[in-house]
Amino acid sequence: MVKLARSEPKMLTTLRIKNLALVTDLTLELQPGYNAITGETGAGKSIIIGALNLVLGERADRTLIRTGSDACSVEAVFDIRKLRGALAPWLEENGLEPCEDHQLVLKRAFTAAGTNRQFINGSPTTLTALAAIGEWLVDMHGPHDHQSLLHAAKQLTILDAFGNLAPRREAFATLLRRRSALEAEKAALVVDERTYAQQLDLLRFQVNEITAARLQPGEEEQVQQEYARASNAARLLELSQAALALLDGDESSLLTQAGLLGRTLHDLQRIDAGAAELARQHAAAMAGWQELQTELSNYADKVDIDPARLQELEERLNLLHTLKRKYGATLAEVIAFGEEAAAKLQQLEQRDGELARINEELKKVTAELWTTGQELSAQRRKLVPQLAKSVARQLKDLGFAQSHFDVTVTTTAREALTGTGAAVGSSGLDTIEFQFAPNPGEPARPLRAIASSGEMARVMLALKTALAQVDEVPVLVFDEVDANVGGETAAAVGGKMRSIATQHQVLCITHLAPVAAAATTHYVVTKQTREGRTTSEISSLGKAERVTELARMLGGQSEAARKHAEELLA
Repeated sequence: MVKLARSEPKMLTTLRIKNLALVTDLTLELQPGYNAITGETGAGKSIIIGALNLVLGERADRTLIRTGSDACSVEAVFDIRKLRGALAPWLEENGLEPCEDHQLVLKRAFTAAGTNRQFINGSPTTLTALAAIGEWLVDMHGPHDHQSLLHAAKQLTILDAFGNLAPRREAFATLLRRRSALEAEKAALVVDERTYAQQLDLLRFQVNEITAARLQPGEEEQVQQEYARASNAARLLELSQAALALLDGDESSLLTQAGLLGRTLHDLQRIDAGAAELARQHAAAMAGWQELQTELSNYADKVDIDPARLQELEERLNLLHTLKRKYGATLAEVIAFGEEAAAKLQQLEQRDGELARINEELKKVTAELWTTGQELSAQRRKLVPQLAKSVARQLKDLGFAQSHFDVTVTTTAREALTGTGAAVGSSGLDTIEFQFAPNPGEPARPLRAIASSGEMARVMLALKTALAQVDEVPVLVFDEVDANVGGETAAAVGGKMRSIATQHQVLCITHLAPVAAAATTHYVVTKQTREGRTTSEISSLGKAERVTELARMLGGQSEAARKHAEELLA
């Protein structure tokens, strides 16, 4: 859970918008806690929401590109040091750069020509990735689609967090994973008898063929070398004998001539003792040639023209090539294939025993799964009245004095566990739906069926207030939350915004002074006309400026309006 207070890091720190609608180049530096955004109708407050939607993966409307510009861009910077969830591994898995200095940078740019680009920490990415990361970071409440609380899976997660049921939920998920693994083992064994016999025959043939070859790691290179010698034995013998003849074959051979050279050098030495070194070098060379003669003679003696051996080596090479063609690119892979086939064969030959073991364990795990799921369902059903009561209390403060909020819980029948388990998810046996009836006598309907954006926003505000301690989405954006409300309800809306902001960062676009007065930071959007062009600008207000803006929202700058504004701020 992300807890935000004035002293803690902000989440959405910066939002920069360029050439979008009436905005030329706007940078909004946001603060922790409750940020209110106000301004005259048509000043461009909705551009803030539109820009945030764009950078979180919403569809781009190219008609929003500022007239006279070819492209627009939105950049958002988030401080993620308090974010729960495995963001760093997610970035790595998606080939994205890690966050530097705890800052996550999202950027979206598109052109009038249709080019669409998006980046996370400077790395090119997809709209799907932007939307996925947006689900972690921001919830939009108002006439927008970025509302995680409308999803049944998110509602179930919130209910479980409300009751601290995460350990029970994980226990169920662990059992489900174990059962899936057992079912996969069983599926590999359970085949019809004909297929079973075919698998046995194939595995036995493969194992016998590889075993009979008596393969040795690295033997292929040795056999190839020996085969090369055997297939060229006649030529090798011819060459070695020719070399021997050149060394000591007749009077013109090397050794004979070397002997004559030796005698000549000996006579030279007798006349001049200084020529002794020449005689020594000759003796060394002579010894080397004689050693070469001995080695050549031994080599020639070993050359064996043996057709039977040649055929044997050729057959061995053919066998090795055949095995590699069938079972692997190298002998090592062939040997590994044989070991795996032997293990599979043993498992199949012991099929009945294995099936009995797996079935028994499946029975046990399924029983544990059902028991754990039932216990989780029972805990959830106990939580429903508590959550409904808490939300109803918040709704009453927001002008729904006689509304009804409830949570329906539907539990899967036990029969769903007797199949492959496809009907059961890792969250348990239940599906839930948040239900709401704004007026007495009306049936409660799912939240997603609420037509009024004002009603939806206030229901979301009530839920967020009740669930502030357990809702993990750090940035909450409320738009049109004050539709069709006033008086005490408006003050209640502002109070709840400020309350939620102790746990989250809140951005609220509002037309009501009591809602804006509760904010810890207040921004105003204005329209300016320069050189015949209209632009939207935003600025942060000091205390005196807030009084002026709140008085405007209350109807004017009369003394009574300004006094009322000061009272609201106080």
